Amino acid sequence: MPAPIAHRHFRQVLSHVPTGVVAITASTQDGQAVGLLAGSFTSVSLDPPLVSFCAMRTSRAWQAIKAECTRFGVNVLAADQEHLGPLFSRPPEQRFDGIDWTERDGLPLLTGAVAWLSCGLHLVQEAGDHDLVLGAVHDLAELRGDADPMIFVRGGYPKLRRASA
Repeated sequence: MPAPIAHRHFRQVLSHVPTGVVAITASTQDGQAVGLLAGSFTSVSLDPPLVSFCAMRTSRAWQAIKAECTRFGVNVLAADQEHLGPLFSRPPEQRFDGIDWTERDGLPLLTGAVAWLSCGLHLVQEAGDHDLVLGAVHDLAELRGDADPMIFVRGGYPKLRRASA
C-alpha cells in the first residue's frame, strides 16, 4: 500500500494546474443570497447539458444550498473581479455585503461576471472531504464576451497573455 500523501504536498503539486474561478450562488427559502467560490467547475455533458463543481462538505454556504435549494447559479468570474475572493471568504451571511448583484431567474447574478448559468441540482455525490455536484443547465448567457475569465494558479490570479497575430 502506498504511503499517505501529505495535504500540503498534494496542494503544492496541484497548484500548477490552472483553474477557472466561479461563484456558485443561490437563494435560500427565506430569500437570503448565499454563495461560495469554486475552482473545480467544468462542463460534463452536452446532451443533456450538465456541469459540475466540488464543494467542501463542511462549508456552511454549501450546506445551506444543499439543504434548502433545488437550483443554483454559476457566475463565471472575470479577471477584474479578484476583490471577490476575500469577500467570499467571510461568514456566509456576510458574503453579499457590499457586492453588486442582481437577480436573474430567481438566482443571484454577480455584476461583472463573464458568463452565467442557471442550473437545477441534478446529483450530489460524496467524494472524500468534498461533494461532487452535478447541475442540469436550464439557461445560460455570455455577459461580457470581451472580458477575460479569472484564472487561479500557483496561489494567485495571473492575467491571460494573448498571442499576437
